[in-house]
Amino acid sequence: MEKMKFWGAHEGEHHHQQHDEKKEQDLTTLLDHNQLAELTKLVGDATEAMRSNIETNLSMSQIDSDIKAQESAHETDNPNLEAVQVSEEDQEATRQAQEKRQQEVSAPRLQELEKALLSFYDKWRDSVILRVGEVVNARKEDSEHDSRHAEADRTHSSSLRSRVSKHDSQIDKVVQMCYPPIPTSLAEVSEEKRMLIVHSMLLLLLSLEHYTAYSRVLLLYLTSSLNIPISMLAEDETKVAHGLLEAAKHMSADDEAQKRADENKTARRWKVGLASVAGAALIGVTGGLAAPLVAAGVGGLMGGLGLGATAAAGYLGTLAGSSVLVGGLFGAYGGRMTGQMMDAYAREVEDFAFLPVRGTKKAGSSPHESSPEDRRLRVVIGISGWLTEKEEVVLPWRVLGHNTEVFALRYELESLINLGNALTTMITSAVWNKAKAEIIKRTIFASLTAALWPLGLLKVGKIVDNPFSVAKTRSDKAGEVLADAIINRAQGERPVSLVGYSLGARVIYSCLMSLADRQAFGLVESAVLIGVPAPSTASDWRVMRSVVAGRLVNVYSENDYILAFLYRTSSIQYGVAGLQRVEGVQRVENVDVSQTVSGHLRYRYLVGSILKLIGFEDVDVAEVAKQEEALSVITEEEKEQGAGKADDGHVDADEEAKALEDEVRRKNQQSLLQNAAEKLRLR
Repeated sequence: MEKMKFWGAHEGEHHHQQHDEKKEQDLTTLLDHNQLAELTKLVGDATEAMRSNIETNLSMSQIDSDIKAQESAHETDNPNLEAVQVSEEDQEATRQAQEKRQQEVSAPRLQELEKALLSFYDKWRDSVILRVGEVVNARKEDSEHDSRHAEADRTHSSSLRSRVSKHDSQIDKVVQMCYPPIPTSLAEVSEEKRMLIVHSMLLLLLSLEHYTAYSRVLLLYLTSSLNIPISMLAEDETKVAHGLLEAAKHMSADDEAQKRADENKTARRWKVGLASVAGAALIGVTGGLAAPLVAAGVGGLMGGLGLGATAAAGYLGTLAGSSVLVGGLFGAYGGRMTGQMMDAYAREVEDFAFLPVRGTKKAGSSPHESSPEDRRLRVVIGISGWLTEKEEVVLPWRVLGHNTEVFALRYELESLINLGNALTTMITSAVWNKAKAEIIKRTIFASLTAALWPLGLLKVGKIVDNPFSVAKTRSDKAGEVLADAIINRAQGERPVSLVGYSLGARVIYSCLMSLADRQAFGLVESAVLIGVPAPSTASDWRVMRSVVAGRLVNVYSENDYILAFLYRTSSIQYGVAGLQRVEGVQRVENVDVSQTVSGHLRYRYLVGSILKLIGFEDVDVAEVAKQEEALSVITEEEKEQGAGKADDGHVDADEEAKALEDEVRRKNQQSLLQNAAEKLRLR
């Protein structure tokens, strides 16, 4: 703590010295009094809009407006239809829906959840407004805006415009739809000043010693309101991450590390303190630099965009002078996502691990460790839903872009491979191809509700029922363990986004429900559930919505016959989110991909296309093209196989079921032997 006081005092002295030598720029010199007041108002309006969204999801007072919005959405679904009189049946259905939702939000669980969430949010909001106020209300020694500021604007304008030209405007439209712009006169100032506002706000939010999901959402509101391309915010986050990590190499913080480690011994369930990873985490520490020099170094790395070095370091506060705080922000430089904590989780869920999706590995480094160059201020975790080979844990998630630190969650390899072998075997059978034609005639929901499944399919389906049941149960457990890892800051003090398909999406469902049960807010930025075998009930999704600060997306296909068949023995009366819309919950995005997804196994190759479709913030277009090409090849192969099966004539279902069981057993044994051999090689 003494070091913190030392740093704070000298930072102030250093600021005055630098200011005398050179008119450095900061918010108080670039913006006039009225503009500073407008910035304060914008932050207040944005945080109030975020609070209103929370109340909209959980409060009884919002039920009527929710239903009206839902009715309006349905009316605009078919703009070419003439208006019709609402029938008594529709009115009765609306009344029943209203009563049901009143019961939902008045339930003790939701009321308690709302109270806890608003309490957490208000504390965060107060800390943000206080921090912004400290900066914008600081006395300005020089309020003149001379020609040097205009010259600075001209210096950066060409580079900024070149960055904008490369950006995908579709994502900006989605951001503005999800985070509607708040009217502000600051939108009229120069682009350079608007970007400097966003950059300064990022540093101020980081000075709170964490980068919560709510902090990220606030920046998205500011970016939208100031009409700044989202790509510029993402690039700024990447540069700031690199600057912090580079500066941390030159900080000495042994005393702070020990203090934090002692605190963590009692604060964390798994008792993994910073001291346990200090050796690996604080690599490159040279130490001994005086705090003012550290401040100048950090400021120089993260100034730019017209912001002075001293101002940048000042906005970061204590974070600019503490390698321990920087390490905490990044999860002890990634150590928590790969160290002893993960070993503890792996004892609860087989093979549980976070695998970095990209990065150049250095000699002697762990295969599960990201390289320093890949560290980012945001984390995305991708989760596959079945496997035919262990490489598919990582492969689908290469479509996620470079402005986030991307991990693939590995868990229960044997269960997911067994499921993948069973699924791929079943869909190539003649019985399945014949049964699919019958299902199409009745529609999926008719088959589900009336249990009208072809007898031959039920016989063959036995090969997938048990693997799916086992994998589903273990996915639920993996979701609970994932929630525990996030709560214990395996990712550091950074926001996490979760993306998964099939049972990978089930892991996310279980994770979000567990986070809500434990009232763990501000950790998850966005969640995308693709083809999820989980209920579509509003009550569940309302609870999930409470722990997701940003976007919550349900991607479904009405043509997913495999999911319908797999889910037939579950509680279908609660609906299946992977087959239908989630109704009655505002700010849950429903995306219908029925025209694209003809079967559940297609999701493996459509992750990138779907993320691009929904305007997910960071997608690698080149990797998406590779996925689409791979899908085209597989589709052609399936057509050839299907034509061959059609020529086989009558097929005895019992005989084929027996043959398929033998084939699945052979595949499972082969996979088991391959995994065992690999484990022996690693030893």
